[in-house]
Amino acid sequence: MSRRTIQLLTIFSALLIIGVVITQIYWVKQTLDLRHRQFNQNAHVALQDVAGKLAHVSGVMQTTNPVEQLSTEYFLVNTNATTQPDLLELFIKDSFQKHNLITDFEVGIYDCTTNRMRYGMSLSTKNNEKSPTATSNWVKTDKYPYYFGVRFPEQETYFAGSMTGAIWSSVLVLVAVSFFAYALFIILRQKQLSEVQRDFVNNMTHELQTPISTIRIAADVLNSESIIKQPERHSRYVRIVQEEILRLQGQVEMVLSMAKAERNALILKEETIDAHEVIQSLLLPFDDKIQFISDAANGVIRADPFHFRCMITNLIDNALKYSDDAPKVIVKTSNKNGNLLVSVQDQGIGIAPEYQKKIFNQFFRISSGDVHNVKGFGIGLSYVKQIVRAHGWLLELDSALGKGSTFKITIPQGKGTAG
Repeated sequence: MSRRTIQLLTIFSALLIIGVVITQIYWVKQTLDLRHRQFNQNAHVALQDVAGKLAHVSGVMQTTNPVEQLSTEYFLVNTNATTQPDLLELFIKDSFQKHNLITDFEVGIYDCTTNRMRYGMSLSTKNNEKSPTATSNWVKTDKYPYYFGVRFPEQETYFAGSMTGAIWSSVLVLVAVSFFAYALFIILRQKQLSEVQRDFVNNMTHELQTPISTIRIAADVLNSESIIKQPERHSRYVRIVQEEILRLQGQVEMVLSMAKAERNALILKEETIDAHEVIQSLLLPFDDKIQFISDAANGVIRADPFHFRCMITNLIDNALKYSDDAPKVIVKTSNKNGNLLVSVQDQGIGIAPEYQKKIFNQFFRISSGDVHNVKGFGIGLSYVKQIVRAHGWLLELDSALGKGSTFKITIPQGKGTAG
């Protein structure tokens, strides 16, 4: 499956998931609005029945539209006569149960002589409990001399209870969509890891072939009879074989060390070494490409010699790879607050801010489209980070696009390393 196909599939799946969520939210909202309308309609009909019964008992004529809704939870009912509280409670509960309004509600009767609600009671069609309630803040009207008000303070709870099925259905849909999104993420992640693994194998194969080819050529030369008669040439090819074997060993050891570091199984063989001597020996093959500035009076540290060499070599290789045709790399040491500071500075292409943390991730390489003109495993800086962490040192990066990069390692120097 091509990268473009995966991208299109991802976009389509994301739009599908968003569409399902929006549709579900829309239908829940529509259902809730419908419940509101049904509730208000049932409340109107039930209260009209109550008004009719009260008018019949009082012997007065019922008005055409006795029920008025003042808010989503508050209704006024015109009675055209005084109302007895006990009779009102009986009629309301009976009418509400008849119209399937099983909920809590409050009732207040208006007293025109005092211009206030003279009676307030909290009732429920779910049980026979009742308790007094305050009605001082209820809205009054001058339209009717006699009326009573009904409030539904737990209306939203009533709707939520009546929509239990729809809510659980929405939850199940969202859970299913979440699992689908997670599965899609895992698939894409596995695809990415597969591509990273493929690139790593290709790069590793290429990198290992170089020293192997050099060793094979040198071995062929050493195997010839004429080489015995040329001691200097013989020594040079022997030295080439030794250097390439060390290079090959370092590459293999770096990969193995990364695997051990991930399992926290990396064992360091720390010794007291002079960092200046190690760095100077590493710079010999580079001639004048790299400048070494030693501002440190004391370069003695405790470190694993092999991994320290590999770490510095990786930083130098990285600086050379990402520099121009005429690289200018500076390796510098200094002492500060009982620490040895080792920095590798280049004036190469630099690293964008969004990549400065990612470059220490295993196998990560800054993308340049489909062009990969820089060789390597993609684990060099990750290896440096692991070695620094294993020693308990500090690694810092200062970089800007077009201005180069500086990698600085702070190494504590204890009493045992004092010069």
